[in-house]
Amino acid sequence: MSDTLVELFRTQPGQAMTKDESLQQRLRILLVEDDTDIAQLVLLHLEDLDAQVKHTDRGDTALQLAQSESWDLIILDLRLPGRNGLDICRELREQGDYTPILMLTAKSSELDRVLGLELGADDYLTKPFSPLELVARVKAILRRVSRLQRLTLEAQETGNLRCGPLNISVKHHSVTLEDRELELTSKEFDLLLHFARHPGQVFRRSELLDQVWGYGHEGYEHTVNSHINRLRAKIEDDPSSPSLIITVWGVGYKFNETLTAVAP
Repeated sequence: MSDTLVELFRTQPGQAMTKDESLQQRLRILLVEDDTDIAQLVLLHLEDLDAQVKHTDRGDTALQLAQSESWDLIILDLRLPGRNGLDICRELREQGDYTPILMLTAKSSELDRVLGLELGADDYLTKPFSPLELVARVKAILRRVSRLQRLTLEAQETGNLRCGPLNISVKHHSVTLEDRELELTSKEFDLLLHFARHPGQVFRRSELLDQVWGYGHEGYEHTVNSHINRLRAKIEDDPSSPSLIITVWGVGYKFNETLTAVAP
């Protein structure tokens, strides 16, 4: 993913860009949908975002395009000829490609929606959907990615992350909650930092084991549960009703993406 999102969201309302700047900063969206009517509807409404959209109706072609070009967002139907959407999502994430993915699913495919989120999709829309909701979901994903990009740049420059009442010092390996220093174990710190660096992204327990603990053995999910419970007891106002580390039922956990994440 390019720096397009950061630059777009830095531009203030009413602040004009030159034609060349606008062309260079246009969002690049890959639309993968085999229903012609739905594809045309999506293309029509994405014009409101002044996005450069490429459409394909085949899963195998979509995977090639996703791997060979840079995209700001992939809108991905799950039932496709050539390669299904779940396989595409799985392969991209296994290759370390974290381009945001918005899934389009059938109303009755609850299992597909859960699997898609577990495989790393960022959000989903159920058919039939409102065009206004589609645009709103796309904007929400892009805002979150833009915020994460700024957060990453700021953290690299300062070594600090501020997320709501939390101030995380990467350099000093310390955390303060409203100016009160917390006593966290090394693994609790690593877990909190991992969540804070990926606001809004849902992680399965197995993913947290792999990415924070460095192993992915089945049967160790209780390790994640116990660490999250202890971490919540230290950072949440009410651990029984958490507002920072949120449970996504049937999937895993995520860090509250509505918190303002800035470098202090």
